[in-house]
Amino acid sequence: MCGIIGITGAQSVASQLLEALSLLEYRGYDSAGIAVVEKESGSIFRLRAAEQGGSLHHLIGSLGKADTSRFEYCAGIGHTRWATHGAPTTVNAHPHFDCGSSIAVVHNGIIENHHQLASDLRARGHVFSSETDTEVIAHLLEEETADGRTMKDAVVSLLTTLRGAFALACIHKDFPETIYAARRTSPLVIGMADSSCLLASDVAALVETTRNLFELGDDQVAEVTPIGFKVYDQLGVEMTPKPIKVGWSIEAARKGGFADYMSKEINEQQVAVAETILGRLNESGDSELEELEIDEASLSKVEKVLLVACGSSYHAALVGRHAIEAWAKIPAEVDIASEMRYRPMRIQENTLVIAISQSGETTDTYHALKQARSQGVLTIAMTNVVGSLMSREADGVLYTRAGPEIGVASTKCHLAQLSLLECLAFHLAGAKSALSGSEKAAIAGDIMNLPKLVEKTLARQDQYHKVAERYSEFRDFYYLGRRSGFPIALEGALKLKELAYVRAEAYPAGEMKHGPISLIEPGSIVVVVAKRSSLWEKIMANVEEMKARGATVIAVIDEDDEESASLVDDVLETPAVTEICSPVIGVIPLQTFAYSIAKARGHDVDRPRNLAKVVTVE
Repeated sequence: MCGIIGITGAQSVASQLLEALSLLEYRGYDSAGIAVVEKESGSIFRLRAAEQGGSLHHLIGSLGKADTSRFEYCAGIGHTRWATHGAPTTVNAHPHFDCGSSIAVVHNGIIENHHQLASDLRARGHVFSSETDTEVIAHLLEEETADGRTMKDAVVSLLTTLRGAFALACIHKDFPETIYAARRTSPLVIGMADSSCLLASDVAALVETTRNLFELGDDQVAEVTPIGFKVYDQLGVEMTPKPIKVGWSIEAARKGGFADYMSKEINEQQVAVAETILGRLNESGDSELEELEIDEASLSKVEKVLLVACGSSYHAALVGRHAIEAWAKIPAEVDIASEMRYRPMRIQENTLVIAISQSGETTDTYHALKQARSQGVLTIAMTNVVGSLMSREADGVLYTRAGPEIGVASTKCHLAQLSLLECLAFHLAGAKSALSGSEKAAIAGDIMNLPKLVEKTLARQDQYHKVAERYSEFRDFYYLGRRSGFPIALEGALKLKELAYVRAEAYPAGEMKHGPISLIEPGSIVVVVAKRSSLWEKIMANVEEMKARGATVIAVIDEDDEESASLVDDVLETPAVTEICSPVIGVIPLQTFAYSIAKARGHDVDRPRNLAKVVTVE
């Protein structure tokens, strides 16, 4: 989850570290810090801060008071933290030192055996200054180099000592121009510029400086200097690094005049959906998923689909299940990745497993994908990040084309996932010959029309804001939907919880009578997804049940549906669309609804408390 940056050979290393950290802050903002080698003094300068919501700003102010001329053309590392081990305090902020302050380390992930390692190190006389799992790395490197190993060999040795998922970067005062790095599961990318080298946990921190990027593979170590870098495997054998292509510009990661990243990304959803659909199907009903690299003959043998994901991606998977069952006419199941990976299950032959993760590095989804591959079934990774962990693990990969999403609460990536899952379901239906020619043409037309409908929906945001303002002081919200409306309700409730910190629960509307209806009372706000479908009458019967118990009902309805509007207290109108495609449209007003309530309550919508953008730890 944390953000890592390393720079060597640049003229103003310290200030460039802070600039890069501003692009990585979405990965964690509990604390931040940098460490830079001072060539002349032969020591390491370290600056850390743990200011709620302002750690990076505090660091920038503190650095402005320091003499940064002594940091020119040397090596430095930086970190922005999402706390796992130890409270978000300055002493727990990265970088961490060894006993003699000769080595500084930054780390993303979890060292699972850190308790035993720390106990052994303390027994050998090491003194720890933090509660983190990271600090054991600095002390282990101290011991390894004291025994005469080079820093490179010491980091290679760590790969056999550390258990868990990690990406780390470290510097040593005696090697002022060199950064050493390693990774397992957690990502790390290296970039080469004209007279400097950089590394980061996300390409967003590098593309403004260079497009000459390379990925560091699992259980590989990098030795990075201003003139280049070398990569070694876990036996210390030099490897050839794999280049990375990036198709978006740094401007795409800036706010572009919006008040925050979330509002910018909500308004980019028309482009995200259009780009994701582009070239993947046409009006005649043909589809082409070029980068998938799984032929239709293999897809035609699929007898069942299993979708695995977490969070908003899980809600997208539920929509994908509906589309696959309706169009490809084969059974589909959805599993929460964190549950699937620990359940002893045998995936039946001819099952297609689709693992969905915006970052492509969600640890539970990644390991669920690996579990599926170990059973020999066909796998597809769906992600927004080219070259991510999951894209390298699966048999085939499909990329959403949403561009960088900086806001922690997913918006445009979620809509891109929905659109791509429907393209995949349509493609699978073609491989299975499950649709007639006229059905294919009609469905293709519906999907291709989605960008225009998204644009029309976004044009109604002022209405959504006004409705939300009337409910910003309430604390109990219940979201209801049926069939394709239920994933919309789940996503709407999640957004309200993430951003506004209020109680928001989502249920299939028919389940309310099986217990949850006991919670409904005057003052309860019920948000119902009531777009026209074959179950519209049933959902409106559920609305009557809520109103009979004193609830205020807000409904997501089709525009100009006066009948539905007359049966509820407030409406969020959207364009009409076929039921299976409706989540792409129906979730937008609920994103804006949650955004507006959060802003009214004074919350930072880009950085909701306790959350980080990428979940790379359990």
